[in-house]
Amino acid sequence: MTGVALTWLYVPGDRPPVVAKALASGADVVVIDLEDAVAPDRKAYARSATAELLGDPQPVPVHVRVNALSGPWARADLAAVVPAPGLSGLRLPKVSSPSDIVRVARRAAVSGDGGALPLYALLETALGIERAHAVATAHPSLRGIAIGEADLRTDLGVRDDAGLDYSRSRVVVAARAAGLAPPTQSVHPDIRDLDGLMASCAHGRALGFLGRAAIHPRQLPVIEKAYLPTQREIEQAETVIKAAAMNQGAQALPNGTFIDTAVVTAAQRTLTLAQKN
Repeated sequence: MTGVALTWLYVPGDRPPVVAKALASGADVVVIDLEDAVAPDRKAYARSATAELLGDPQPVPVHVRVNALSGPWARADLAAVVPAPGLSGLRLPKVSSPSDIVRVARRAAVSGDGGALPLYALLETALGIERAHAVATAHPSLRGIAIGEADLRTDLGVRDDAGLDYSRSRVVVAARAAGLAPPTQSVHPDIRDLDGLMASCAHGRALGFLGRAAIHPRQLPVIEKAYLPTQREIEQAETVIKAAAMNQGAQALPNGTFIDTAVVTAAQRTLTLAQKN
């Protein structure tokens, strides 16, 4: 197994039995949601239930998505869960400025194991997308950026899915330029449409995303299959690595494929990801 996370399962913080099932679902990361999935009159309960759970170490990494930083609940969310032995990261919604990251990083300066608590920014507005690189480089504690597509779609007035591709590519480029891991895709909202999920994952992979958020356990194997390299991709990568070991310069393989340093680097990434199987 590698340390690459491909599946990020969101669960509402006010439903402890569902959280318990999520922890046993096989997801690489469980994200307890205190924001959109929780009604206003349930916020306090979700916060206290999550804090109680995270009082103990958990079997898989657990992140918490706090409420919007500009709203009335985020401060209480942070106070309740940071630091906690079971907390592995914070997901920050509706980030539109580097100052949002810096402010939370100062409040969450130390995690339960004595190190910096990883932060992940969700860009959900046009302004957030425009500032993607500035956000991505705002603080060393920031480990990733991603898009919240439902809110971004509303903000932009986009009706067709293709209308989000510019924003998706911009976030992929910003993450890479900042030295962060590739972004994860936003959720596929129809939990019954597994064929559509697979096609959407293939599109996201082609754009440079790695892994995806989910809202139901049945989506997890589809996402993992879509993002793991195929047997043919593994065999091609192995061929490239073997050829490069024999001749370190640029060369053409017997099948006519030209390889150089960039191709070798891509092959190494493929084999690293294949170890997750």
